[in-house]
Amino acid sequence: MAEVYQRLAEHLDRLPDGFAPSEDGAEIRLLKRLFTPEEAELAVHLTLDREEVGAIAARASLPEEEAKERLEEMAGKGLIFSAETEGGKVLYQAAPFVIGIYEFQVNRLSDGFLQDLNDYWSTVKERKEPKTINQLRTIPINESIDSRLEVLPYENVYALVEAHDRFAVAPCICRSRAKKLGKGCDAPIDTCLVFGDFADYYVRTGKGRHISKEEAKELLVKADEANLVLNPTNSMLVSAICCCCGCCCGILKSLKYASKPSEAVASSFIVEYDEPKCVGCLKCVERCQMEAVTADVGGVRLDKDRCIGCGLCVSTCPTGALNLVRKPDRGEKLPETFFDTWRAIAKQRDAA
Repeated sequence: MAEVYQRLAEHLDRLPDGFAPSEDGAEIRLLKRLFTPEEAELAVHLTLDREEVGAIAARASLPEEEAKERLEEMAGKGLIFSAETEGGKVLYQAAPFVIGIYEFQVNRLSDGFLQDLNDYWSTVKERKEPKTINQLRTIPINESIDSRLEVLPYENVYALVEAHDRFAVAPCICRSRAKKLGKGCDAPIDTCLVFGDFADYYVRTGKGRHISKEEAKELLVKADEANLVLNPTNSMLVSAICCCCGCCCGILKSLKYASKPSEAVASSFIVEYDEPKCVGCLKCVERCQMEAVTADVGGVRLDKDRCIGCGLCVSTCPTGALNLVRKPDRGEKLPETFFDTWRAIAKQRDAA
């Protein structure tokens, strides 16, 4: 039985952001918590390409009906991704552990799972990870962007919403987990926006609820008011927008530990400070999640190495002392969809 979970761990480690081994086998205990042996055996036959049940059943040497029943159960448990075509066919796809299986457990946060997850993350072996593009990027709320600044459609959060016709909201997995552990902050929980096939999947599997386009835009405004950073999927057509806080959310917490978050983040913008305009109200200090803006004599001090271009400090600056400007172009081509992002990351990992 242990061998099937080891094969599954190795399979997940080949997917975006990997699934690193732990010091004491905690990753195997975590997988046993999530997958039955039969599910683990079937999961290794899924890829990042969406496929009908017949192709997967053939690789797994299973009767098609048995494979379909098992795949549906796995999709419902958030162990794989599934999508319905316009013709009514169901396609199945492997999901990385992060972003994927972990986030898909938002409606299944048992004490046992949280303990196994903590045991795993606290004992992961240190290793050098291959350089890949990020799964998420940071963009500002539109109100933070000067109207004279050129903004591409995938940098405009409202344009990202307008590109879709199906919307859902789900609880933030990071703040939900923190609350279950008796920690966390007072930021709103229902802030994870999902779109298109992701929205359908979240609603179909009981992880979220459908909302209107207008409600999605209102949620983004409320996220800015709650000091939450907008992190959409790193693609032109986004599948989700995470609204992140610096105390609970893994993305921002990991960036905080970086010596230069501005270089680690995928972001098109950075803040500039016009010191003579500053009146020392310190609103920006309260809102910055990266400690890039700190109090100083008569005003503030800006550490550009820590700025991730989220624009939280800009949207409430009363005098225009803080403004977003465009960062130098890195020459990175943004994938068309989030699933293209997954495939690009997997290819980069394979080539490393």
